[in-house]
This record gives sequence, C-alpha cells and structure tokens, in this order.
Amino acid sequence: MTRKDDPLPTTSVPPSAVDEFLRQVAAMPAGADGGRGRLVFAMDATASRERTWREASRIQEDMFLETARLGGLDVQLVYYRGFSECKASRWLSDTDSLLAAMRKVDCAGGQTQIARVLRHTLKATGKHRVNALVFVGDCMEENVDELCAVAGELGLLGVPAFLFREGDDAAAAGAFAQIARLTGGACCRFDASSPQQLKALLGAVAVYAAGGRKALADYGRRHGGVVLQLTNQMKSG
Repeated sequence: MTRKDDPLPTTSVPPSAVDEFLRQVAAMPAGADGGRGRLVFAMDATASRERTWREASRIQEDMFLETARLGGLDVQLVYYRGFSECKASRWLSDTDSLLAAMRKVDCAGGQTQIARVLRHTLKATGKHRVNALVFVGDCMEENVDELCAVAGELGLLGVPAFLFREGDDAAAAGAFAQIARLTGGACCRFDASSPQQLKALLGAVAVYAAGGRKALADYGRRHGGVVLQLTNQMKSG
C-alpha cells in the first residue's frame, strides 16, 4: 500500500453534500452478487491494540463458518502500526491462512492511519468489487474531513464500512460514526473484556459480505443484542 500523492480536500463536507451521498448510497445494491463475498478486514495494530488483536486472532474462524452456506468469503487482512507502516495481505479464503497472517504481526506504537485503510479499500474495489470493510480500533488521530472525503467515495461505490470501537475516545466515536454514515455501513462500541461481542460483530459483517442485507437481518434476529444494533443502523441509514 502506498500513500496518495495528492491530498484530499480538507474543507468540511456541507450537509447537503452528505445528504446527496446518502441518497445515492441508498439506491445501490448491497452484499455479494452471487459469487464469493470479499471483505477487507482492517485493524489498528498500534501498541494499545495488542490485547484485541490476540482476541480477534482467536475468533476469526467464525467469519468463515458463518458464510460457508452463503457461498463463501475471501478476506484481505490490512493493518497499520509503527512509523508509517501499513500493509495488506493477499486475499485469503480459509481460516488457517488468515490466522497464519495474523500471527506474523506484532503490535507496535504509532499513530492511526485510517485514511490509508480507506484509500486501499477504494483502490481494491476498483479492481474487483469489495462487499464490505470492517475496521477495529480505539482512537483516531487524523483529519476528519479527509476521512469523510474518502468515505464518501466508498459510499458512492456501494462499499459499506463497519467500524468497531473499543474504549471511549471521543474523536474516534465521532469519526467512526461519520464514516459509517457516509458509506452506508454502521459503527458499534464493543467491550474488550467480552470477546463474544467482537465474535458476534465480526460474524455479522462476514455474513453481510457474503449474503447481503437479508442474510445480515436473519443473523441479527438470531443473535440479538449488539448485532441487532448493527442491523438497525443499516435499516435507518
């Protein structure tokens, strides 16, 4: 992954422009189109994320199990850490490959690089449709207007972002909510002391990527709780 040479505009997005984005997003199809779903699975791998990274490594098998009957799922692991390091794996189609990729990553201190994750997803879906982006993080240290500009582009291409936030960082809460809204996705806070929450949330996004809104709605009704919050956000988006 490389940085984009020309910076995106940093002026605030007018409310009318946001409304227009959302109208166009609402008119677009969602979910996989009969083939295998494609999901960009992005995580903040800075030092504060070490515990959650280990938990996600343990529970990611459910992303594949939940989607097997829907046609399957291809996942690309994306992470950032340290000084300007942001990497993406090849597309992976089974839990062992994804787990092996995650085991190779050690968390390291650094600042957030969410804009690079969004731009990478934008580029990836330009080559072959990406059905969803999932991002797990706990903070945001970037220009919100820049993030919203790229999120709007993803929304116009019909790629919803699902953002799962650990902790109470106010900047992250606001930015994640705006990114989710502009892409037609959803955001949700999870409790790191309850791995079952993250397990259910990751399973829900995988189901959406493989089977679309109907499959996600069915999954939400079965699991309830935090997953139902996710599906309700998409209904009201």
